[in-house]
Amino acid sequence: MTLTAGTRLGPYEIMSALGAGGMGEVYRARDTKLNRDVAIKVLLASVANDPDRLARFSREAQVLASLNHPNIAHIHGLEDSDGVRALVMELVEGPTLADRIAQGPIPFDEALPIARQIAEALEAAHEQGIVHRDLKPANIKVTPNGVVKVLDFGLAKAMESAGSRQQAAGGDLSMSPTLSMQATQAGIILGTAAYMSPEQAKGKTVDRRADIWAFGCVLYEMLTGRHAFEGEDIAEILSRVLQRDPDWTLLPANVPPRIRELLRLCLQKDVRRRRSDAADVRIDIEQALSEPPEIAALPAASRTHGRLAWIVAGVAVVGLLTTVVPAVRYVLEPAPDVAVRRFTIEPPPMGNLNLVAVSPDGRRLAFMANGLNNTPMLWVRPMDSLVAQVLPGTEGAGGPFWSPDSRSIVFGAGGKLKKIDLLGGAPQTLCDAPTPAGATWNDEGVI
Repeated sequence: MTLTAGTRLGPYEIMSALGAGGMGEVYRARDTKLNRDVAIKVLLASVANDPDRLARFSREAQVLASLNHPNIAHIHGLEDSDGVRALVMELVEGPTLADRIAQGPIPFDEALPIARQIAEALEAAHEQGIVHRDLKPANIKVTPNGVVKVLDFGLAKAMESAGSRQQAAGGDLSMSPTLSMQATQAGIILGTAAYMSPEQAKGKTVDRRADIWAFGCVLYEMLTGRHAFEGEDIAEILSRVLQRDPDWTLLPANVPPRIRELLRLCLQKDVRRRRSDAADVRIDIEQALSEPPEIAALPAASRTHGRLAWIVAGVAVVGLLTTVVPAVRYVLEPAPDVAVRRFTIEPPPMGNLNLVAVSPDGRRLAFMANGLNNTPMLWVRPMDSLVAQVLPGTEGAGGPFWSPDSRSIVFGAGGKLKKIDLLGGAPQTLCDAPTPAGATWNDEGVI
């Protein structure tokens, strides 16, 4: 039902049309009682004229109205006037995140604060047992002062009919919560498929981990300006969702390994290996925002690696805190302060820790320990941190040693000598090395 300016729905006066959404047409309206502008969403006839679905929708709306979070658009109530049933919601000014991305990738230092606020909204809703199930840039707004508002939280479930889950399981994706009255059938499905988790695409029951998947898709799209899963038709999109990974090479070079790893964990196809808690997502982002560049650039270890298990107690690192320099330097310059540090190191439970190497500047410790699939990998731990971090791409590594500037580690793997930069990027092959057994790298650049 199309409403014109001046139409009254109870105390609400329609001012202008804002567009069409998954629940029907959306209008800007004036609350004449409280003198504020609101968003009015006129419900689809399939909901408004179905007593069972309307009752369910009303119950869900009551639960959603209990959400009180600055990053979630608030539901004010339901209005029933002259046969028109509508949802009254907070009016959020500003463009949608989809509008922002349409202009190109969002710079990393702008995208991460937006992602943190989205994660906070998910965390608050999940704590109340509410799952969005249709998270995407078009359902996210960024106000002029930079506040993120997630729209239509949980309404996908409220819109679902009793038989829609069975229909979806049978392949009928027209029950998508992104149903638009003005969209083509293909457009309806494509709009949803780009953010569907594998279990959602299969028509299975979903939980909050489906939101984590969608979050990963949204963050990837913010950073690259591209969908994580693209295709010419729905079959190709869903095939990629189920069988392929996103093109990680499209991520900008300044995206630190911690965020790259977070994306991989959010977009794990096996729901059991996916990030399961929005709080963990938020913490990862906050750490990336707060850490100094040299620390933030280190890859964050997946929480699935488990806590480290081997303890080294009473380790005094004295002489190793300085690089080897000519003796004359000690004559001409004051001796540097010598610090004693005592700490514990615990390797993953899958295997033993070995081949410990301290960086020349004394700030980091590198060691070998098993990672996922019981494969030896390189780990790095800052001396002032209790958390060790795995370096992706170092599977099968052995014989690690540091560069003199403490910015890179060289190791042997697959019959090659390779170097990995702590600031990010894949390992680089230096030369053949059939049996690397350790080496050193001097100040002149000679290994």
